[in-house]
Order: sequence, then C-alpha cells, then structure tokens
Amino acid sequence: MLKTGLKRLATVLMVLLLIYGAGRFADVYSGSFYQGERAPYLMMPAPDAMTLRWQTAQPGRGQVQYGLTPQRLQWQASEARIGEAHELRLRNLKPDTRYYYQIENRRGSDRQVLYTGAGYHFTTPPPIGQAVPLRFAVLGDPGQRGPLQSAVRDALLDWLAAHPRAGRPRLDLLLTTGDNAYRSGSNKQFQKGFFTPYAAILRNTPVWPVYGNHDARRWAFFDIFRFPARGESGGLPSGSRHYYAFDYANAHFVMLDSQDSRLHPGSAMLDWLARDLAATRQPWIIAAFHHPPYSHGSHNSDDRGDSGGRMAAMREHVLPLLEAAGADLVLSGHSHMYERSYLLRCHYGESGSLRPEMIVDKRPGAPAPYVKPGRDGRAGTVYAVVGSSAKVNQGPLDHPAMAVSLAEAGSLLVDIDNDRMTARFIRKDGRIADRFVIHKVSGTGGKSSCESP
Repeated sequence: MLKTGLKRLATVLMVLLLIYGAGRFADVYSGSFYQGERAPYLMMPAPDAMTLRWQTAQPGRGQVQYGLTPQRLQWQASEARIGEAHELRLRNLKPDTRYYYQIENRRGSDRQVLYTGAGYHFTTPPPIGQAVPLRFAVLGDPGQRGPLQSAVRDALLDWLAAHPRAGRPRLDLLLTTGDNAYRSGSNKQFQKGFFTPYAAILRNTPVWPVYGNHDARRWAFFDIFRFPARGESGGLPSGSRHYYAFDYANAHFVMLDSQDSRLHPGSAMLDWLARDLAATRQPWIIAAFHHPPYSHGSHNSDDRGDSGGRMAAMREHVLPLLEAAGADLVLSGHSHMYERSYLLRCHYGESGSLRPEMIVDKRPGAPAPYVKPGRDGRAGTVYAVVGSSAKVNQGPLDHPAMAVSLAEAGSLLVDIDNDRMTARFIRKDGRIADRFVIHKVSGTGGKSSCESP
C-alpha cells in the first residue's frame, strides 16, 4: 500500500515537473520574439564595411540608400528575402568616412521610407593600426528603463555635445558590460529597456554589447545582435558568437563571455584568447566581460558562491593572459556601482592576498597619469567595474585594489589619442566623479613573471 502511494506521488511529481518544464520552455520561447518596429542600429564596423539592422511591424524587403551627403544617396543595397527582421552589410566603403543613409521597406510595388534625414549617418573606422583619436562610451548593465537610466544617458550626451572633437564623430563606439535587458532578457524587454532609450545613439554609433546573466535568461540576445566570429572587424576569428575581437584605429578589443563559456585553461575561449592576444600588434588592448574579477559592491568577488564562481574564475584564469599581453583596461559590470582599480599586476587571489608589489602605481591616477612602458613585461592593468548606468545597489565598496569606489549612477567615457588614454566617469548629474590617465612610453617595465620576490 505504502509502495503504491509512493509510486503515485512520484508520478504526480513527474507530471508536475513536465508541466513546469513545458511552461518554462514556452515562456522562454515566446520571450525570444518581438513583433513591432525597431529603429536602426549599427554593428560590426570595419574600415570598408558596416552592418545595419532594424525591424518592421509588417514584412517587406529592406533597402538602404546611402551616400556622402544627405541630399545625394547614390548607392543602394537590398535584401534578398522578405521579413520583419532586417539586416544589410554595406561593403566597399571608404575608411574614416561619414556616410548618410535612408532605410526603406518594399512590399511588392509599395515603397515606404522609414528612416531618413541628416540625423541618420555613420562613420567608418580608420585603417587598422592608424593612430586616429578614438572615443568610446561604456554603459554598465544599462537595460532597466526608468528615470535613472534616462539621466545617465542624457548626462553622457550633454557632455559629448559640450566637448566636440574637430572633424571627428561625437562618439566612435558604444560598449556595454552586459545585462542589456532586465529582468529576463526578453526581446520585448530589449526593445523597452535598450533600443528605445538609446535609439538616438544607436543609429549613428556601432554597439558592442557584452553578454550578461540577465541576457542569458532568454534566447533573444544572439538573434538581436551580430558579432564578427569570422574576424570581420579585425582580430583573430573566434568561430564563436560568444566571444570575439575587433580593432579600431590603434586599439584592440577583446569581448569575452563570462556567463556561458567555459572559463578554465584548455577551454575554447581561453585558447582562442591566448592566440588572439599573441597575434595583435596594436599598442592598446581593452577587454570587456560581465563578471568583475575585483568587486566589493552588490556582488563580492571573494565569494566563490556568488555568481557560480565566475568572478573568481575570470580572475584566476583570464587575467593572467590579459596582463601577460599588456592589457591596459579591463571592463566589467554585474556589480551595480562604479569601482576603479589602481594600476595592478599579478593579483589573482581574493582581496586579502593583495600585496604591495602587486600595485604598480598606488596614486589615484589623476592628475598624474599612470605610466606604462609599452606592452612588454607586466606593466600593469586598470580594472573598472561599470555597472550603474541604469540601477545602483549597495555594498561595502572596500576592495583594497580599488582606487575609487562609488555607489553612483553613471557611464564611462574613454578617449585614446596616440599614446594617452583618458577615462572619465560621468555621473547622472553630469559631474566627472572619477578621471584617470594611462600614458604609454617606450621601453619595458615590471617583472617578467608573477613569482614572489
């Protein structure tokens, strides 16, 4: 009798689990789609190419007219298929050149102009390796719609308007540190929390988003964004949409996946990373991923139970590769505040293991710059946690590796001009809450290994 009852209970539990699983699958599946309009956004820039993506409420064949002035759009590219989600890669472009574009939707003999005017333009990157001034913005965990998000966005745009660059775009690139759509990374949430509030930036500035844990709750992220797995934007082809590299001017970027990819030596991502870093000849190296190797904010990088141990794994297995290659700036999010380290080297353990010799330069970083002797040796890296562009949480903010720790909302703006990098954390009220400079000089510096003295 008891055995029969237990069997019935097991059967009921199994049925309930199947029902829950089916419901969960249906929820994840349905959340991965969005029906409606999505304004154009730019991806995978190259000196001779740019990808435009957008979405229409009604199916059609997308067409892009483009040219060097808004009045003369002399070239065009058309899609081969009909649909609502549209993508066109414009090729044979000139480097470091502004192009204006107009997007149309064609249905049979009907022609509907969707986006047009002088505000729709992009600038192609300069030739790879050319030391042209580069400006990029970093939005940290930006995907929660609301007044704080709007204030951070507007403060960034106001600063850019007040500090234009002669002959250059207001912004060359937009990076994120993940969690681009809250809470579940659904396609509708991407529209509400990312594409709508940042539309005025995305139509002119190529976006490079990092994959976060909230993005991973649905399947929308990799349908929405296109990444250069074949090296379309420079760097060593990764063969993966989860991690990749790209070049812009004299800077090399590596965008890593700390959420779903394996993070241990011998894994595909780490093997590719080592080969990519060995192959690049760019003087500046910037890395970005979601889970911070150092943080005492809303997440604790010392706690191996926090975030499945991903923060510790990135610190222990990825940072040695980046530092050995001479990485200058490493960006992450996840912890919803702003934390910025000293110039560090060889600190791959918990916060209590930090030793004085691991801090290459303990000055705050401004106005005196951190000086780095090229990419040789272990000259040090600055680590920035940028996770407060749409929400701010609480935490002790007492990690000893950090020169600055702020429970403030804002974004990070980075300028690279030849041998100097200047980074500014712009608060939601427009004030500069942190500024640091890295100055590259010739020669070598630091020890060649992380062995104890």
